[in-house]
Amino acid sequence: MAIGTKELAITELDSFENERLAEELKKAKGELFNLRFQSATGQLESHGRVRQVKRDIARIYTVLRERELGIRVTPAADTAPAKAKKSSKKTEQADAAAETKEA
Repeated sequence: MAIGTKELAITELDSFENERLAEELKKAKGELFNLRFQSATGQLESHGRVRQVKRDIARIYTVLRERELGIRVTPAADTAPAKAKKSSKKTEQADAAAETKEA
């Protein structure tokens, strides 16, 4: 992992449920707001922390979007139904191809 928080590594984010990811996103956005406020008032001590928090937010958004698209599996869902969906999709495509050949 390049820059970011150890608690929010991509392997850790995979194990979180969507509710927990939303909670972490809210905390990270609040921290980013506070860091920007400190930066504007000249009180920010760690400028690199802003970059870390931004990357954490991006990681969370990425995991949520990949779950939405079906690229990543939510931890509560089993991998067997996902495989069944893929196999049924292939059979549907094969049936559609067979129908077009017959026509």
